[in-house]
Amino acid sequence: QVQLVESGGGLVQAGGSLTLSCVASGDRDTFVGYNLGWFRQAQGKEREFLAGIEWTKQVYYGNFEQGRFTISRDNDQNTVTLQMNNLQVEDRACYYCAAKEQWPRGGALRTAEDYSHWGRGPQVTVSS
Repeated sequence: QVQLVESGGGLVQAGGSLTLSCVASGDRDTFVGYNLGWFRQAQGKEREFLAGIEWTKQVYYGNFEQGRFTISRDNDQNTVTLQMNNLQVEDRACYYCAAKEQWPRGGALRTAEDYSHWGRGPQVTVSS
């Protein structure tokens, strides 16, 4: 059972940037076969897909202002990262990383139901 631990949440002023990191337990040979994703959930709203990266390293983004967020992975460190720029008050939410063992299957995973492992979801707060 893989465990995901996020870091990097906190308070930032509008227009600022944050980098969220998520480290997965287990060995690298398993991690390289995972599809990874980032979601967020604001209070009273549904969990929203932000970005995903396949085990092939193909990246894809949700239906929002894609240019502000960038997902990447480091298989040597068992880590997936979400770089967030120009954050706005409406970006306030809990941000979750997610994983699904996908190799050798291809395809993007865009819904919460697609993923089997989740982190705890650190809070990101943006002040005006």
